[in-house]
Amino acid sequence: MPSAIHISDIEVAINHWRARAPSPDGVALAPELVALAEVYGRMVFMRADEVDEEQLAPLARAAWLAWYETTPDTPCIAICSTSQGDAWCKGCGRSFAEVQHWLEMSPADKRAVWRRITREGKALRFTRYAERAL
Repeated sequence: MPSAIHISDIEVAINHWRARAPSPDGVALAPELVALAEVYGRMVFMRADEVDEEQLAPLARAAWLAWYETTPDTPCIAICSTSQGDAWCKGCGRSFAEVQHWLEMSPADKRAVWRRITREGKALRFTRYAERAL
C-alpha cells in the first residue's frame, strides 16, 4: 500500500521553498516550487486531501523530501511509557507498533503519525513537557 502525503505537508513544503528560493523578479518560480505547485493544484482541483507518494513526479518528490529533512525525525521526548507496557506512549503519543517500527517507516507514514499526534495534542510532548519538544 503506497504511503500518502497530506495536502498540508505539500503546503508547508511550498512555503519552505518560497523562503529558500525566493523569486528573483516576483514572477519566476524555482523548479521545486513549480513541481510542488502542480501537485497542490491537482489536489485542490480533485478535492483530494492526500496524494500517493508514488504519484509524485521525481522533482516534486525530491522537493518534498528536501523539506521533510528539515523536520524533526521523531516525536520522542525520552518519556517512553510503551517500554513500561503501555499500548500508547504517554510521552509522544505514538502506538507501541509505531515506536517499534519508526526507523522502517516511510517519510509519508511518519508525517501521518506526526499529524495525528499533533491533532490529538494529548501526549506529554504537547502539554506538561512541551519544552522538551523544541
